[in-house]
Amino acid sequence: MEEVILVDEHDVSVGAMEKMEAHEKAVLHRAFSVFIFNANGEMLLQQRALSKYHSGGLWTNSCCSHPRPGEEIYQAASRRLTEEMGFTTPIKKVFDFIYKADFSNGLTEYEFDHVFAGYYDGKIEPNEIEVCNYQYRSMQEIESMLKDDPELFTVWFHIAFPKVMDWWIKNKAVSE
Repeated sequence: MEEVILVDEHDVSVGAMEKMEAHEKAVLHRAFSVFIFNANGEMLLQQRALSKYHSGGLWTNSCCSHPRPGEEIYQAASRRLTEEMGFTTPIKKVFDFIYKADFSNGLTEYEFDHVFAGYYDGKIEPNEIEVCNYQYRSMQEIESMLKDDPELFTVWFHIAFPKVMDWWIKNKAVSE
């Protein structure tokens, strides 16, 4: 049984609950999203496996999931990046946000989402149970895709992408 960490609106742990139950009852829980960029400044997108419990077949950020009870958020994000995309790279936390989204299958994501970013240019070996496709795209291409074909992307990606874009622009300006 996979459990998630229940939190309050300040990310203070208030218990644990079985993952599907938390999504059925729309209980706020801790999550993370990882955004990976290559040396060209392109973002790594993954297309979720069709068999996922929600949002199957939709495009989203490089990796996302939930830490296990007792697991630090950074370790969870690093672990899951390896499990989903088949590689390891240094990541750092860049911001967090809370979102709530209802899905047609009756589940609700209500998450305190910790966002991490990193850079990687090596071999990608996605786990086919989690990911059915992947691609690197420029920030401008993604912005256009979200505008022209919003239904192709996960709900949380629509919320997180503008925040990541702001971070990326500021971070890029600092590194130049």
